[in-house]
Amino acid sequence: MTTEDDATLVRRSLDGDRDAFGELVLRYQDLLFNVALRMTNDREDARDATQSAFLKAWRKLGTFDRRNKFFSWLYRILVNETLNRVRRRRVQVPLDENMIASERSPDEQAEIAETGALVEAGLVRLRREHREVIVLRHFLGMSHGEIGGLLHLPEKTVKSRLYTARQALAQVLRRRGVTSA
Repeated sequence: MTTEDDATLVRRSLDGDRDAFGELVLRYQDLLFNVALRMTNDREDARDATQSAFLKAWRKLGTFDRRNKFFSWLYRILVNETLNRVRRRRVQVPLDENMIASERSPDEQAEIAETGALVEAGLVRLRREHREVIVLRHFLGMSHGEIGGLLHLPEKTVKSRLYTARQALAQVLRRRGVTSA
């Protein structure tokens, strides 16, 4: 079975093929959920934002400019959805059970979980463009070039924004009592 590119799947979707759009959902749902989770710091909000982004994309697919990349368009919809959700709720800092390694002592586990929760809460306090580059680089492992392509920015701008974002996150964390080791 050959994997069709996004442009072909979008064309098929516009021609009424719901299975084609389903393939796009399968292709990007995990990636978008991870971005939403890092931006909202809440699994339910991330699920809702991801689902809402796909629904909006389906409804607005006719407005998609095919000269652009589908993922960039879909990503922008998701970011807007997650930002709307973050604005509508107060900041919560749940512990992330995935950050705890089983071979560490309970004290180490608690410290790691607390630091992780503070970092997640700190991310929410950053400006959108700073939060985006940190999530894309450090949580999704994208290169500077990939981030630039996705956000339509020169690579130098990505590097500069990432530096500024890291400084801003460090300042937020210092205000919350987190010091570097």
